[in-house]
Amino acid sequence: MSDNGHTSCVPSEVNSRVVSGFLDYLKVEKGLAPLTVAAYTTDVGQFVGFLGKRKRTLLNARRHEVRDFILELFANSVDGRSVGRKLSALRHLYRYLLLDKLIEHDPTLNIDSPKQWKVLPKSLARDEMELMLRAPKSTSKGKHGEAIALRDRAMLEVFYAGALRVSEIIAVKLEDLKLDLGYVLVRGKGDKERIVPLGKSAQEMLAAYMKHSRPVLVGERTSPLLFLGRGGRMLTRQRVWQMVRAASSSMGRNASPHMLRHSCATHMVENGADLRTIQTILGHSDISTTQVYTHLALDRLKSVYQKHHPRAKAR
Repeated sequence: MSDNGHTSCVPSEVNSRVVSGFLDYLKVEKGLAPLTVAAYTTDVGQFVGFLGKRKRTLLNARRHEVRDFILELFANSVDGRSVGRKLSALRHLYRYLLLDKLIEHDPTLNIDSPKQWKVLPKSLARDEMELMLRAPKSTSKGKHGEAIALRDRAMLEVFYAGALRVSEIIAVKLEDLKLDLGYVLVRGKGDKERIVPLGKSAQEMLAAYMKHSRPVLVGERTSPLLFLGRGGRMLTRQRVWQMVRAASSSMGRNASPHMLRHSCATHMVENGADLRTIQTILGHSDISTTQVYTHLALDRLKSVYQKHHPRAKAR
């Protein structure tokens, strides 16, 4: 059957007819100004382009496609205000289509406003992460330069292994590190403590840092902190940000410590970790905060299903 009598046409013809009728409605019945109509044209046109890649039309678009469109906008760094305007344009379009009885269901119903969306910061790909972990090199001659490079590699490994925040990693104490047991005690927001596991790579790099680098950096001083600056000083947040950015610049990226935190969570979800485990590692007090990773789990679920279910592909 057709899109309410229109599927004998190709999708582009259906969409062209729908958009033309909608714009006439805006100009004639709503009396909107030309600039406003032009903005609607642009916003609806973007959605038409998105649907075209999925061989769908404005008349048979589904709710999850509206959500995917919004997610794509956020992924392309479109700001929340612009996304809100585009969603408003689509709501006006589907209200018009309902009034004209061209559709029976509005796919924009029950879509949260962009302000309520929790959008994931971009994460690094696994090969990018591998390159970044090997990036820190000595920038100055002598034992201090080598000690700082080794410290930075150890910090990057801990960031990625345990999804730590900047404030958490600079506050880790020597007594919090249980290297032989493979974990570190972390104090997060609200002074809540959590145990964060450390993988083999992080353990080996930390052992090398403790043996060769930390004694050089601490010098004649004493400090309870695990990671130190030159002369045994406490590291600043700004210094850690600079270190992460420098390590990522070699591959043309501008990563932040928060991006490493999300890379850890993203890669674990992609490998099948459940959200409760991710919640514990990240130190989220509420599972709803961790549920921003749900779409990653669903993407993996669909991918595995498509690959392995005997009737997943069209016959």
